[in-house]
Amino acid sequence: MSKQVKVLLVDDSQVQLKECKQYLEQQQEVEEVRIANNGIDAYEILEKERIDVVIMDLILPKMDGFGILERLSTRNDMDKPEIMVLSALSQESVVKRACEMGVEYYMIKPFSPQMLHKRIIELNNLKIPEVRRIVRTVQKPTIGEKSRDEKITGVFLTIGIPAHIKGYHYLREAIKVVMDNEDVINRITKELYPRVAKRFNATPSKVERAIRHAIEVAWARGRIENINGMFGYNIYGKNDKPTNGEFIALVADKLKLEQIA
Repeated sequence: MSKQVKVLLVDDSQVQLKECKQYLEQQQEVEEVRIANNGIDAYEILEKERIDVVIMDLILPKMDGFGILERLSTRNDMDKPEIMVLSALSQESVVKRACEMGVEYYMIKPFSPQMLHKRIIELNNLKIPEVRRIVRTVQKPTIGEKSRDEKITGVFLTIGIPAHIKGYHYLREAIKVVMDNEDVINRITKELYPRVAKRFNATPSKVERAIRHAIEVAWARGRIENINGMFGYNIYGKNDKPTNGEFIALVADKLKLEQIA
């Protein structure tokens, strides 16, 4: 078979990019393998070049995977590639949202290069209209026990808090602290911010501002329906941004309830 598939690999792990690129370039069906280690670079490649299949992680620097999917959804002037997510995240809300936004396959790390190659060929076949009508499958992962960090990351991806901003990391740490000791939320200025600041060698005021910015970014990205859907009821509107403490307490409480359930 002649080479015909042009692939874009998007991951912030240089080791994984190199391993996948080397393997795929040896396959006769693969015409070319392009790589990007952040969301902005990946989207720029998609704007300028013909790409048949995109394999990407969701957690990326500069712009996450959902950001790429959102931008692609607004472009009716370009050929859309088939997209597969390759991620360590297996949270059901994340998988569901990715699939709703056009992801054809969702694979959970770790993975084998052989399976990745097989999926690429299947995705490229979806570009043939007759095949697309017959085969349109999303490989959903088996949901197992997830780490607390993974669950928090899933929440952030769903509501639109990008991983590259400082508030992302401060907010995740704050939620973990409150999950361990919910009473700390009542001493947010005197205890919670200083604890997070100490963890990241920052100041309490910087932690407070960065967390505020992270929450405002989520609201600015307009994912209010996702936020309300995640909590199970309409709690917020477009202009109803929570305080830092309200948001931390709400997410911590949700995740604690999931642990009990």
